[in-house]
Amino acid sequence: MSSDKPVKIAEETRSTGNLFIVAAPSGAGKSSLVNALLERDTQIALSISTTTRPPRPGESEGEHYHFVSPQSFEASREAGEFLEYARVFDHWYATSRRTIAKTLEQGRDIILEIDWQGARQVKQAFPGAVSIFILPPSLQSLRQRLGKRGQDSAETIARRMRDARCEISHWVEFDYLIINDDFELALSDMASIISAARLSLPYQRIRQRKLLEELLKTD
Repeated sequence: MSSDKPVKIAEETRSTGNLFIVAAPSGAGKSSLVNALLERDTQIALSISTTTRPPRPGESEGEHYHFVSPQSFEASREAGEFLEYARVFDHWYATSRRTIAKTLEQGRDIILEIDWQGARQVKQAFPGAVSIFILPPSLQSLRQRLGKRGQDSAETIARRMRDARCEISHWVEFDYLIINDDFELALSDMASIISAARLSLPYQRIRQRKLLEELLKTD
């Protein structure tokens, strides 16, 4: 049964951006995909994580990570400054609660590159966050990718493979699953997910509020 009664647009106190979570086992190509996405889409920001691990060759403070001492990290954690935090490969990683909140309040989209532990914590704080899990096409492919890095010893690679199996087991907790076999196809899939989230009714209702009100006006 149809009705000509105009639809009322709910009042919104502020606009908000989309929060995206991307996780994957080490070596699945998560960072490469995210970096390529950021080059293609200038409307999305990358959250810079805080970590206690030392910088790798080519990494810069504030561009790749915020590098801090274990003592500083613990102080920030105790002060409740982190939205999520997790220990990965003997080092701590975390996301700034203030940075995420400020970016979303400005109506900007932001993407988090984190592991399944952090993703679970963020989902609890932001149920509307869109989570994406990246998988390699096979364990053999994952092992080859880790070896090609040339940064880790055979022992480290073996440990990363063991941890990858644990990481992979959490794929069921995510909203979307991408198999990174063909890089360009995987990148296109990720871009499609971003676009779909921006077109979803809850966010269009906020961003297009003035237009919707105008279109629903009665003479």
